[in-house]
Amino acid sequence: MNYETVIGLEVHVQMDLNTKAFCGCAIEFARPANTQVCPVCLGLPGVLPVLNEKFLQYAMRVALALNCTVANFLKFDRKHYYYPDLPKNYQISQYDKPLASGGYLQIKTEAGQKKIRVLRVHMEEDAGKLIHTKEASLVDLNRTGTPLLEIVTHPDINSAVEAYEYLTQLKSILEYLEVSDCDMEKGSLRCDANISLRPKGQLSLGTKAEVKNMNSFKGVRDALNYEIIRQEKTLIEGGKIMQETRLWNEEKQKTCSMRGKEEAHDYRYIPDPDLVPFVIEKEAIEKARGELPELPQAKKERLIKDYSLSGYDAGVLSADKHMAIYFEDAAQSYKQAKIICNWLMGDIMSYLNTNNIPIKKIKEVLPTEKLVAMLELIDNNTISGKIAKQVLPEMIETGKDALVIIEERNLSQISDSATIESVIAEVIYENETVVKEVKSGKDKALMFLVGQVMKKTRGKANPRIVNSLIKKKLEV
Repeated sequence: MNYETVIGLEVHVQMDLNTKAFCGCAIEFARPANTQVCPVCLGLPGVLPVLNEKFLQYAMRVALALNCTVANFLKFDRKHYYYPDLPKNYQISQYDKPLASGGYLQIKTEAGQKKIRVLRVHMEEDAGKLIHTKEASLVDLNRTGTPLLEIVTHPDINSAVEAYEYLTQLKSILEYLEVSDCDMEKGSLRCDANISLRPKGQLSLGTKAEVKNMNSFKGVRDALNYEIIRQEKTLIEGGKIMQETRLWNEEKQKTCSMRGKEEAHDYRYIPDPDLVPFVIEKEAIEKARGELPELPQAKKERLIKDYSLSGYDAGVLSADKHMAIYFEDAAQSYKQAKIICNWLMGDIMSYLNTNNIPIKKIKEVLPTEKLVAMLELIDNNTISGKIAKQVLPEMIETGKDALVIIEERNLSQISDSATIESVIAEVIYENETVVKEVKSGKDKALMFLVGQVMKKTRGKANPRIVNSLIKKKLEV
């Protein structure tokens, strides 16, 4: 029997704010344990929480970017559960009336564009953190009260690849909105997945497992692929899928059972009596809509139109806000957009990835004016593209201009015909058999001779002149 995979994602996004959701405590990563707390986030008697206004503004911005309808009535609820890192024994969240609902996000699949519906976007606070040692379990409450936005999809995702694509698109939008740093290592972006299998053609959903503890998009993809295989094997063998929460073990590359899956009634939601419900004015929603920046899809379409880029190139550039800004800055002073694109997507990104330099630091390590100056040196035949590939890493590592490096290392391109002709004469003398092949019309043989000249000149000869002079010399 063939099975269909059904996946719904729950993404928790930490808002990039200076203070917590309902109190004035600072939010700073890696501070000493329990130093960013106050009576409000510790839930001490007699205190009253107050909503961080900027939290609401950021939340509306995300909801609108995801094509959601923002509710005009806002209320908060208490989600009850007992755990050492939850000092109030409840979490302030939203239950039956989320901030926004009815949205969607378009992803690219092999079959074309697919719409992943967003069920709800709601605001809540984070819990603390447990640190387990051999001797004890320690509690750090610095994260308690941190503003989170939970984005929940409908079960519209049908593969691990689609889940990966959805998360990639969502992260790109969040970065464009500048509402979160989306750093999964710091816990700024966390994802849980509900996954089930059902016979193809069946409308009702199968029994789902919730998968947690996935610390990267690759981890999400690997965990879901493992779960698909595990659940399918269980069903084929006549077993039953248990509704449970499972943890992804990155080291063992497998999911492990953690506990039975909770339902909403297990949390005993009640309206929070300390946070008064209020109306979000239509003007506030429209103001937030008007403040939305150009988002990735719109930027992609504009890059295609303004710079005559292919859909693929524009898609790669627009997927990352920092890369798109860098490209457009460079294109303001260097009008060959495709060349900038090739260098950016090729050698520059390769160097950054190899050296673990985040793309957001690209302007620091390689200012656009330095890149443009190097490209102009290629255009005026001061250096070849091959030499530029040698110069680029040194530019990034030292901060020196390309011209300075070229002069220091004597890398200027040789364009003098007489000098090149003398090297060609040597190559022709040393490769008589290849010369015969060139004269018989074999293009590969010609390129071999060009390569030999480039080798003898350490890549400094102008390849166009080399090619032309060899053809002239051999009369081909």
